[in-house]
Amino acid sequence: MDMFRFAEPGFLSVLVIIPVLVILYILFRIKRKRELKKFGNPAILLPLMPNASSRRPSWKFTVVLIAIVLLIIGLARPQSGAKLEKVKREGIEIIIALDVSNSMLAEDIQPNRLERSKRAISRLTDRLSNDKIGLIVFAGDAYVQVPITTDYSATKLFLNSVSTDIVPRQGTVIGSAINLAINSFTPNDESSKAIIIVTDGETHEDDAIGMAKKALEQSIIVHTIGMGLPQGAPIPLTNASGQRDFRRDRNGEVVITKLDEQMLQEIAAAGGGSYVRANNAEAGINTIFDEINKMQKTELEATIYSEYNDQFVYLIAVALILLFIEFFILERKNKYLKNVKIFKTEKVKN
Repeated sequence: MDMFRFAEPGFLSVLVIIPVLVILYILFRIKRKRELKKFGNPAILLPLMPNASSRRPSWKFTVVLIAIVLLIIGLARPQSGAKLEKVKREGIEIIIALDVSNSMLAEDIQPNRLERSKRAISRLTDRLSNDKIGLIVFAGDAYVQVPITTDYSATKLFLNSVSTDIVPRQGTVIGSAINLAINSFTPNDESSKAIIIVTDGETHEDDAIGMAKKALEQSIIVHTIGMGLPQGAPIPLTNASGQRDFRRDRNGEVVITKLDEQMLQEIAAAGGGSYVRANNAEAGINTIFDEINKMQKTELEATIYSEYNDQFVYLIAVALILLFIEFFILERKNKYLKNVKIFKTEKVKN
């Protein structure tokens, strides 16, 4: 079975103009009928306009409308996968667990910890070639955002949508994120595996060190990247009046969120990996990537459509034919052909 896709799906959004054009045409026809009534009774006026046609304008509009739809779909470049094959590559599997708790909005790392993390992960994705990557987000709970895949474009697309609102419950469950990552790798696969935890490590709520040891027992290396500076920073927010403020405790004091560097070092040590602290000059992802690159590459198998055939040519051709036909459809009846009746019958005289 062929795989179908649009190479330029953004053009499909232009189809919203179709109902608009239909509404405008209906309004135009209503207005025209009202203007005709101003001159008299239409039943009396029509015999005075023998070449006028009430159907031909609608036919012309319908033909043009279909042509426009086909042109828009053609611009979106529909394609069908013509060749399905299994491709074997040498690589590793990487799952990134990204902290999306509110403390990641602190701005000691510019523009803030979360945005800097997302940019670093995006750059890491650009450096991958044959490896598989997955993305987990966590705060008070952990969720798979992108299952393990070789589709780097999809990974970056979902990464862009990540925010602190994506996980409903606040907290920092690093252990749960590691456990979810362990279960998210390709099952029964002997490839080298690594987990990268990107977090400020503050107020962790579970046994992250124990989970890191569990991962290592399954030959999964756990690396940690500390986002934030030891001196910490306040957590910005917008108050009820729409003004910028900072998160405060019950006593009204501004809360300072600090990097828990010792905890992240212990997690990395338990997971047999490395710890890197980010700063405003370096996010640390490149250092971890260099460590991961030293891991033994194994053969990964993926099923892909290696060739796609463009189908837009047929749609464009039909659209152009319809526009050519529309050019010859007159809004008025043809004075030479209007009296021609192919199936004219004559009365038989007795």
